Order: sequence, then structure tokens, then C-alpha cells
Amino acid sequence: MACGLGAIILVFMIVKHNVDQPTTEIDLLQSDLAQLQQQQAALKQSISALDANALNEMKKISHNQATVSALKQETAKKSDLLKRRNMELSAVKNTIKNAPRAKKDDVVKNDQGGEENYIMGIKVEGRKIVFLVDSSASMTDEKLIQIIRRKNSSESEKKRGPKWQRTKRIMRWLLVRTPESSQIAVVAYNKTARVLGGSGWLNGRDAGSIQKLYREIDTLVPTGSTNLQLGLQKAAALRPTDIYVVTDGLPTAGQSRYSSLNPFSACSSLLGKSSNISGDCRVKLFRQSIAESSPKSGVKINVILLPIEGDPQASPEYWAWSASTGGLLISPALSWP
Repeated sequence: MACGLGAIILVFMIVKHNVDQPTTEIDLLQSDLAQLQQQQAALKQSISALDANALNEMKKISHNQATVSALKQETAKKSDLLKRRNMELSAVKNTIKNAPRAKKDDVVKNDQGGEENYIMGIKVEGRKIVFLVDSSASMTDEKLIQIIRRKNSSESEKKRGPKWQRTKRIMRWLLVRTPESSQIAVVAYNKTARVLGGSGWLNGRDAGSIQKLYREIDTLVPTGSTNLQLGLQKAAALRPTDIYVVTDGLPTAGQSRYSSLNPFSACSSLLGKSSNISGDCRVKLFRQSIAESSPKSGVKINVILLPIEGDPQASPEYWAWSASTGGLLISPALSWP
């Protein structure tokens, strides 16, 4: 009886053990399944992010490809344009190379600059031309210290001044380019004024007249003050159609009765009380000289202004004067002519 009871208890324990074991395994399997599902969800999110990134990268690649294509097209256009420009440049070079040399029509031989040395915008022209050349002391040099030194030197030293030598070259350049139908006269002025080569008009195409003017210009000595008014009076008396002025600055002397003119009350040099004249007084003197003595009948004034220290107002004043007559003001480079 006891053996039978023991056997029953043993069977019950075995059955109970077998019933508990499946429940534990199911729990473990469910836990593993949950983890796998979480991993699957995480992988799906990663895949979605990678797909989004891939899409963005494809868009970038497409944009870059479009940019590269546009750049290639622009480069091709620039390359074609460069080829055309090179062909045009080559054609211009060939034209210049094969162009016939310009022939001079100078009445007197002058090797100091040919037709290629014309200054931009200015040309010798007119029916009756007066060349008005400043031969005052300042025309010897560009620096004041050198001008002062030459004032106390010999006549030959004054004539060797670099600015005066350049002035003579300019005069030769102008004279040899006188138009065929023109008459010319040269007026030199400093503290006085006189007509060179005689008292009247000369034929601008007469070699003998030009040579005579050359010789007389060579005898001039740059000295004394700058009395533009006297020079204008001499020029106006000839009734010119055009005047070419070669100078380096505003006048320092004049002919008016300045003591009776209010604008000159502070200009002691013009009233005989001083030997120095200020820049403002030189401007007033210039304007007064132009107003009183410049030709009034539509005469064109062209000015070749050479440099000098201490006269900054000369350029605007001469420019205003020449422009009002339809002429030009030029201040040429040191290398001209």
C-alpha cells in the first residue's frame, strides 16, 4: 500500500515539473521575439534615414551635374570669343605691319616728331594763325630754384634752359604743320611784346619765311616778367582767326590802371609797391588781361601749357578761356615733342 502511494506521488511530481517547464520557455521566446521586433523597427528607421540621405545626395549630384554642364557651355563660349579676339588682334597687327608709313608734308624738314606724334585732339589749323609764345624768365626751367638761378646767369645760360629748349622745339613742331592755305605770325612776349619775322603776315608754306622765324626764335632770350596783355594786344591787332599760346603759367604784369580797379586793391605788386605777386592776384590779372585785350570776334584760342612749380590755378584758368572760344588746352608729356 505504501509502495503504491509513493508511486503516485512520484508520478504527480513528474507531471507538475513537465507542466511548469513549457511556460518558462514561452516567456523566453516571447522576450526574444520582442527584442527582434525592436531590432526590426530600428533597422526600418535606419533604412528610411539612409533612403532619405540617398535621395538628398542624388539631388545634389543632379544639381552639380547641371552646374558642370553650364560651366562647360560658358567655357566653350569664352573659348570661341577668345579665338575671335585673337583673330581680330592678328588682323589688326597685320594691318599695322602692312600699313604704308605716313608721309610728312612739312614745308621745312623737321626730325623732331612726325605725323605719328600729333597730340590727341589738337591740330594746327586756321586761315590766319598767330603763335603767341611766352619768352619770360620762368620759361627757362620747371623748378623755381633753377629759374631763380638762371635769372642771374648769362644770356647764353638762359637760352640753354631745358624748358626754353623744349619751347623752341614746340614752336618748330607747330610751324612746320601750318596748313597750305594759312597765313601765320609769331608774337613773343615777356615784359614787352613784338611780332617776329616782320610786321605782318607770312605765308605758312614758304620755306624761307619759316627758316627766318626759326632764326629769330633762336635769338630770343627768356627773361623778364610775363605780360600776357601786351602779347594779346599785338596778336589782336593782326586780326587772327586762331591763336596758339605756348606758356607755362599766369601773367605777372599787365597794362591796366590797376590802382583804379577795386579787385586789385590788395595786389601791391601791380600798384608798384612790391616785386612779388600772389597767386590770387595773378588770377585777377589774367582775367583782366583777357577781358581787356583778348580778340573778341570769334577767335579760337588753343593753349599749350608747360609745367611750373607754384602755379596750380593756371590750368583751370587757361582751360576756361580756351574752352569758351571752342579751343583746347593741353599739357603735354615731357617726352613731347
